Amino acid sequence: MFKFDAGVLWRERFSQTAREYSRYLKYILNGHLVIVLVFLLGTGAFYYQAWLKTISQDFPVAPIMSIILAFFVTKSPIYTFLKNADRIFLISVETKMKRYIHQSMVISFLIQGYILLMLLAVLMPLYAVVHEGDFSGFWYLLVVLLVAKGINLLIRWHIQYYVDPSYHLMDTGVRFLINLVLLYLLFADASLMFIVALLALLFFLLLYFMKATSHKGLKWEYLIEQDEKRLASFYRFANMFTEVPALRDRMKRRHIMDVLLNRIPYKTENVFTHLYWRTYIRLGDYFGLTIRLTVISGLFIFFLSYGPGQVFISVLFLFLTGLQLLPLWNAYDNKLWVRIYPIDPVYRKRAFEKIMRMILVCQSILLAVVILLKGDFVYGLLTLGANILFVLIFVQLYMKNKLKS
Repeated sequence: MFKFDAGVLWRERFSQTAREYSRYLKYILNGHLVIVLVFLLGTGAFYYQAWLKTISQDFPVAPIMSIILAFFVTKSPIYTFLKNADRIFLISVETKMKRYIHQSMVISFLIQGYILLMLLAVLMPLYAVVHEGDFSGFWYLLVVLLVAKGINLLIRWHIQYYVDPSYHLMDTGVRFLINLVLLYLLFADASLMFIVALLALLFFLLLYFMKATSHKGLKWEYLIEQDEKRLASFYRFANMFTEVPALRDRMKRRHIMDVLLNRIPYKTENVFTHLYWRTYIRLGDYFGLTIRLTVISGLFIFFLSYGPGQVFISVLFLFLTGLQLLPLWNAYDNKLWVRIYPIDPVYRKRAFEKIMRMILVCQSILLAVVILLKGDFVYGLLTLGANILFVLIFVQLYMKNKLKS
């Protein structure tokens, strides 16, 4: 007779998920991206340290830290690693899933607790500035954060028993407000009595929902849907670096861009021009990726006062954008109808090179404009020149070696 072991099932599911993530992480964390991340972290740390020296004792540390950390304390997803077929095959052993759920809660707490630890470590120098360089309160702050996170995680688990989305929305809003007040008092050095009182309020909320949901069964569809959404988000991110067969194409028509697309002449040599432009704008997240990278790099440049650093950041983000748009070339490799077009393959390559050149040149101009708006005309023009030169080298030399006809 088959004996169900929830612990064994959880370990298998966790191992499968870990392997799936690690499979794509090796492509995401390639040499190019690691270099970019190391540089950005180093630059960010340098300017963060320099900025800390300029803030005064009356800087609003408590509100800033409480808002940032309250968001991460409130957001408490539970990683169950459930699959679509489980709603059929595991529902008969739902009463034996307690150990499975317990282990899912533990791993969810460990992952999110680690994130809080890293965030607090980053924000602690800011806290110490207005406390005369005192870091001794780090462990006290961390313990309160972890206790609050644990209670939030448990409340979130019991809220999933409710089908009505309004309960989920209301729960998130109420917990965020309580967490915000709790963390504000914590970072404002309020009496321990107030901290304990607010933690007790969260605990009583937990007791209430535990009692209210004690007779309810697991919401398999909701739990599976949440895990599938998280995995799909990861796949979309990984698809920027490598092909992900498990990812379904998502089409999103952006009507505002039709005006530009309709200006492309309908000629035989423009077939792939139409195809790639529409793919870039509508399929997956290529267009959104370009916008995000442009905004992020623009913010970096705007707050960076060192001229050569502005030029370097601009070229660096152009390179990062180009790298992550290269998979667009292979978007239709598995589509037979593209292969049977009676068109010379050279048109495909020319179209892709032209599109990449236009996207990167537009980004180059926007980043140069950011510097010009700051009044730094010399480095604005130098940035524009360096960007255009980089785009030509990237498209004509680097990209040609990467493309496979």
